[in-house]
Amino acid sequence: MGERTRRRRRLWRGAGIAAVLVGAAFALRGRLPEPAEVFTTLAAADPAWLLTAAAAQFVSLAMFARQQRRLLTGFGVTIPRHRAFALAYSRSAIAISLPAGSAVSAAYAFREFRADGADKAAATAVMVLSGLLSAAGLALLYVTGMLTGAATALARNWDVHPGFVLAGLVPAATLAAAAAPALASRLRAPARPARQRRPRSHGLLGGVLDTVRDALTESRTVRPRHWLLALAAAVGNWLTDLLCLLAASRAVGIELGVATLATIYLTVQLLRQVPLTPGGIGVIEAALFAGLVSAGAADSPATAAVLTYRLLSCWLIIPIGVLGWLVLRATRRSDVVDRPLLDEPDGSVVAGTRLPQHRFAVGPRSDVGEQQPADARPRGEFPGLPPG
Repeated sequence: MGERTRRRRRLWRGAGIAAVLVGAAFALRGRLPEPAEVFTTLAAADPAWLLTAAAAQFVSLAMFARQQRRLLTGFGVTIPRHRAFALAYSRSAIAISLPAGSAVSAAYAFREFRADGADKAAATAVMVLSGLLSAAGLALLYVTGMLTGAATALARNWDVHPGFVLAGLVPAATLAAAAAPALASRLRAPARPARQRRPRSHGLLGGVLDTVRDALTESRTVRPRHWLLALAAAVGNWLTDLLCLLAASRAVGIELGVATLATIYLTVQLLRQVPLTPGGIGVIEAALFAGLVSAGAADSPATAAVLTYRLLSCWLIIPIGVLGWLVLRATRRSDVVDRPLLDEPDGSVVAGTRLPQHRFAVGPRSDVGEQQPADARPRGEFPGLPPG
């Protein structure tokens, strides 16, 4: 990518951020309450609900840590719980505080996975698959919400038009019954070995696609049990974050229904995927406030709920993430960091065995020739993301 292209992208990003901020300021003009009103609302907040919100956010980060740890376990890498938890906080702090924070966070995770003993293929796969599972968890919540809404509508219409309801349910049940055996056989199928890599693509997009493709290829070695547990942790991460917003709203007296708050939350999370600002700072606050007010909440409680939720889910994460980074530095395994890893050309040989063509054994999984292409990047680098 040339300097002119990078400069043009920065200009477009800056223009997009300015447009969003101007639009938010125009939409909220005259709606924001006085600071004294917000402080009064916060002072009268229910302590039990505030503690519930804080606990929910703590569990949310714990689920994120469990998701990464489970994926690493699926690739045969064991990481201590305290390091997984510190990594979850430090990754989140990077993602919400830096420009291109998600990419930087992924590169940082790759380096820490390597420090915990993962080879390059496994570290890259876990880094990519963790993001894909998080997206899948959010998508699953969307689908669940849609199905819940459809079920509610069917229940309301059953007494009025039972024939139409049955006409819609019968084809859906038939499709589900036809798909269930195929899904069950897929889950019971034994893990297949990773296939050899295809020729590498060129360019930034090609590098990203190669990284995703290689991660999916490597994932064929992961047992279905690990997939299901990691996906459950991803869903739990989103659900407890939603619970944090619900508890923050209840703490300041907002009595909107759970379905309404879930709709607002999922809509805001969709907007959050557009990286206009680091961590969606400014955009998420404005969108949450607008959603709560549009649903019927008063201005002062809505502002207090947004401040409470963002304090717990964003602003406090940054200093805690710094502490997590210090923990990772202090507890990094010196026997891994101070010497080359097993999948590097000058690494130690498992059981003193040297493979043909100067390839070294890397334990029970495979050898380096099967895990890395001939044009493998230097240590800590991979296509599509900045160096770790």
